[in-house]
Amino acid sequence: MNQKYEKIFQPYIFPSGVEVKNRIMMAPMTTYSSDDQGVVTDDELAYYAERSAGVGAVVTACAYVSAGGKGFPGQLGADDDFFIPSLRKLAETIQSNGSKAILQIYHGGRQSPPELLPDNQPVSASAIASSEEAPVPREMNEDEIQDVIKAFGEATRRAIEAGFDGVEIHGANTYLLQQFFSPHSNRRTDKWGGTLGKRLIFPLTIVNEVERTVAEHAEKPFIIGYRLSPEEGSNPGITLDDTIQFVDRLANQNLDYLHISVGHFWNGSFRESDRTKSRIVKIYDKVGNRIPVVGVGSLHTPDEVAEAMETGVPFIALGRELLMEPHWIEKIRSGKEAEIRTTLSKKDQDELVIPDPLWEKLIGIKGWLPVVE
Repeated sequence: MNQKYEKIFQPYIFPSGVEVKNRIMMAPMTTYSSDDQGVVTDDELAYYAERSAGVGAVVTACAYVSAGGKGFPGQLGADDDFFIPSLRKLAETIQSNGSKAILQIYHGGRQSPPELLPDNQPVSASAIASSEEAPVPREMNEDEIQDVIKAFGEATRRAIEAGFDGVEIHGANTYLLQQFFSPHSNRRTDKWGGTLGKRLIFPLTIVNEVERTVAEHAEKPFIIGYRLSPEEGSNPGITLDDTIQFVDRLANQNLDYLHISVGHFWNGSFRESDRTKSRIVKIYDKVGNRIPVVGVGSLHTPDEVAEAMETGVPFIALGRELLMEPHWIEKIRSGKEAEIRTTLSKKDQDELVIPDPLWEKLIGIKGWLPVVE
């Protein structure tokens, strides 16, 4: 192995005490490949098995914590004890290759397609649609808010009972937790909205509920991560200054990491005056001495990952890179980094062990992956 990649392979101990074998995490990516009930399928297990041998940890595709928050066809379920055996299969598949298994837990809010919901009615912080074409969600009442908070705790308990090493709370990508944080989707005038401080109460309460559940049920160290998007393009929308204040609060929680969801690690703000400095680095500079920060975004080669880690960011998540090259880590370790795929060939589905529903999405989304004939 080339010496300049040594830091990538250094073990890391999270604040909870969980140790991972290296600094690379598989980023959460929707697979669309569970069955109609939300049970993990054999094709999905094979997909994870192919990608989990090298990385230190795998964050799964998002699992819905309540039926009213399902966001995708073929999504993994975690809203009932019925799913514990399914979740156990997934955790064991990832762990059998020496990686830590982290279940991402999720509620889609107003982004949930009505046809996937029991009552065909998305809910959110306020009755504000995400666009003119999107359905108008129902504003959640107090009982519904409390039910969702409890649902995140119950999904965490199921992850513990299924043998996962941790959970990642999905507070990014415009889903429900971000909808409460955002001034665009949260126009409430009660304790759950209005000022920035009030808009933070819902996601922070969910963090507290997850932490309480782990303290009550986990018999060994258990990872709790939080994923967030640092900005929104809408006006009003989340600003980077809002996020800096939010991560300052999150850094006071008993979290193991903050996972910053951006398209490119080095991209600066698209709505602030300083557009040159990486938003991930800005967040790391603010709280990196108090909580680990996970960077992500268009870091395809080991040289690009090593350069990103020179900022001090201790952990890097790879998504598209592991779709195109499941053995990214192994090839670097064996000195074969020149053989890492950086394009997706339409002929390589079987070799890459990608389930049909996910493959159809990857081939159909223009520009997300470099697809070649």
